[in-house]
Amino acid sequence: MSVKFEITKNDKGEFHFKLVNAEGKTLLRSEGYNAKASCTNGVESVRKNAAEDKRYEACTASDGRPYFNLKASNGQIIGTSPMFADAAACDAAIAATKSGAADASVDDKS
Repeated sequence: MSVKFEITKNDKGEFHFKLVNAEGKTLLRSEGYNAKASCTNGVESVRKNAAEDKRYEACTASDGRPYFNLKASNGQIIGTSPMFADAAACDAAIAATKSGAADASVDDKS
């Protein structure tokens, strides 16, 4: 499955990236960055860390839905997934992130 990064800029002037699958569904999204260069660094951090199992933190939302965080080597969260309907969907998103992030193209929509 091919995945890609999309970089966008919101009405507050913040840059965000998200990693989306071939169907356009979000696998992972970033925090807001004031500078585009910082956003690009976030993309590179995802590329670098996505293949490592220990970088994933499985989480459960207050309503019981699973999601995950991807962390950098320093422990900072570099991306958070959306909430998923079940653990299988969450696991599939992690697998797609692991296998596709390193070589994912960047679609700059900012």
